[in-house]
Amino acid sequence: MSSVIKVDIPEKSYEITVAPGSLDQLGAKMAGLKLGKKVLLVSNPMIFKHYGERAIASLQNAGFEVVHYNLPPGERYKTLNSIQKIYDVALENRLERSSTMVALGGGVVGDMTGFAAATWLRGINVVQVPTSLLAMVDSSVGGKTGVNHPQGKNLIGAFHQPSLVLIDPEVLKTLPAREFRAGMAEVIKYGVIWDAELFTQLERSKHLDQLRYVKSDLINYILTHSCQAKADVVSKDEKESGLRAILNYGHTIGHAVESLTNYRLFKHGEAVGIGMVAAGEIAVKLGLWQQTDTERQNTIIKKAGLPTQLPADLDIAELIDALQLDKKVKSGKVRFVLPTQIGEVKVTDEVPTDTINQVLAEMKT
Repeated sequence: MSSVIKVDIPEKSYEITVAPGSLDQLGAKMAGLKLGKKVLLVSNPMIFKHYGERAIASLQNAGFEVVHYNLPPGERYKTLNSIQKIYDVALENRLERSSTMVALGGGVVGDMTGFAAATWLRGINVVQVPTSLLAMVDSSVGGKTGVNHPQGKNLIGAFHQPSLVLIDPEVLKTLPAREFRAGMAEVIKYGVIWDAELFTQLERSKHLDQLRYVKSDLINYILTHSCQAKADVVSKDEKESGLRAILNYGHTIGHAVESLTNYRLFKHGEAVGIGMVAAGEIAVKLGLWQQTDTERQNTIIKKAGLPTQLPADLDIAELIDALQLDKKVKSGKVRFVLPTQIGEVKVTDEVPTDTINQVLAEMKT
């Protein structure tokens, strides 16, 4: 079963293709977009070992000239230094403004390749070929690119829409179980903020923590509905001037947790799971949604095998301070995305610090 989802942005609309076996159609899909012949494929060693040669063969069969570069795996390498190395390869191989960078990998590879493409020669084409669940449902769509600053996640970046997003669900078979669980956090997010039916489907499933226990039709449903939700929001608000801020549900506290633990203790999705639990509890204390709804949300988060509590040794005061470095801070006030009912949220900067403190203290193990 294949699906095509349109991301309708005035200056650059593009398609998300979700289809089993579509990795082998990468070259043909790109050829149909009339892109330049030079391609730099960026991946990491593990992903390239599994899928690099297939992707390159598909591109070469379609007439593209391909070089590749492997980034070290891991969030801690998501830095300007890594971007410099991509630039070096681009320069050595004389990539032009008509050339394309292809991101073959998870969210880290996608974010860095997108940022390199956004800034090389003031912007060249990028195609996203996500290989992790998190990248498939979230980071590959919408044009957000960037790298981390030592004091904060994704503080350096640019909006740069891809020319194509190609999702092959079959590549999830080689995804480590922990990475699958981390990606499920973003799926749950869409259910809470936008798609109540998706939330219901997640509730009905007995297992969400390992791919082998999730039926293929549910995987396809998850991918298409999550991408559709992201496409709907991005089409209405490309650069986070309003509505798009709701996509940060769970991320405000999640990013702070990642930063304070030096991106080593938690996967991004695991931190988002913690952040969603915190946002739900804050919303309950502020009278925005029901205790029963936050319990429903937390049950799904646990079913996905995601953490719901903070480490005992995490300093709450430091966590509160880290929130001030969030990109969404406006006039010194931290903006939170808080749920009001399943499928709907609101953005507010009127969350008392005492409430945040109380919730975080209650969440420590």
